[in-house]
Amino acid sequence: MDSILGNIPIVICLMILFTHWVSDFICQTHEMSIKKSKSNIWLTKHVMVYTAVTTIMWGVLFAYESGFEKGLILAGVTFITHWITDYFTSRWTSKLYAKGDIHNFFVVVGLDQFIHYTTLLGTYSFLYL
Repeated sequence: MDSILGNIPIVICLMILFTHWVSDFICQTHEMSIKKSKSNIWLTKHVMVYTAVTTIMWGVLFAYESGFEKGLILAGVTFITHWITDYFTSRWTSKLYAKGDIHNFFVVVGLDQFIHYTTLLGTYSFLYL
């Protein structure tokens, strides 16, 4: 592939996806998952936890390439992109779930994950390739 994303080794991609899973699902409390669609305070709490865990995990996983500046850039980009994505997708999924439109609820959850994966892989490409 000629794109920069095509140069990320598969092991790195898997580590990035794993850190996302831990940060977005394991570290998100039930309260965060329910309230982030209606409260920017709860959305911000979720994204702060997500950003902290992602930054720490990337610092450990990519320690040989890490630096303080890269950590700050990662944290800033991750916070902003995750907050914007979840602002829209959590409100969208909340409405779909309330209507009982479970199929489209999961379609949007999948889109949310796709956007997160894309931004994380793009961030990695920007910082480390």
